[in-house]
Amino acid sequence: MRDAFHEDLDSINQTLVEMSTLVAGAMGRATTALLTANLELAEEVIADDDRVDAIQHELDNKTLEVMARQQPVASDLRNLVTSLRMSADFERMGDFAHHAARIARMRYPNTAVPAELTSTIQAMGDCAVALITKVTGLLQSRDIEVALEVERDDDEMDRLHRKLFEVLLDDSWSHGIETAIDMTLLGRYYERCADHAVSVSRRVYFLVTGEYAEKQS
Repeated sequence: MRDAFHEDLDSINQTLVEMSTLVAGAMGRATTALLTANLELAEEVIADDDRVDAIQHELDNKTLEVMARQQPVASDLRNLVTSLRMSADFERMGDFAHHAARIARMRYPNTAVPAELTSTIQAMGDCAVALITKVTGLLQSRDIEVALEVERDDDEMDRLHRKLFEVLLDDSWSHGIETAIDMTLLGRYYERCADHAVSVSRRVYFLVTGEYAEKQS
């Protein structure tokens, strides 16, 4: 019974890794679609979000079924409860990639991002993918030092978010309110995606130590 239980735990964790990998790919492709007016890529990201949602539902159902069947306690229960919360984090990250791709589709055949913000949006996309990729490795390694690094790495996303708003609020902005709203939303999507990566890292820290990590400065 214990062997079967640990196989279930391993399967749940591997599914979380699969979700994380899918979300990282979606965020990278959504960024490319935004910057290159690639409608096919945008449509692909939008369609693939259903797959992430389906995996989350299956994972949550399996986790609840294991909890009911095995009635785990202590660290095993912590593992399962944490898995439920992390699957919700990854589902939300997938939603943010989906939302970004919808902006690319809505502005097609034009490029959604003005030239002066291309480098910033590319950097935000790269930062989001890097954070998700680090979290993917963290799910496998359970290295608490890496978990703490993720929160520090999020500072770069915060810096880029501030940089984006500096451009939007500058008197020289000439692209109108509609584009400003698009860029505000994009900034929010990338920033919140990074926040969810931090949330996953903090959950892994809790899973390993039984304690909540102090906020990193």
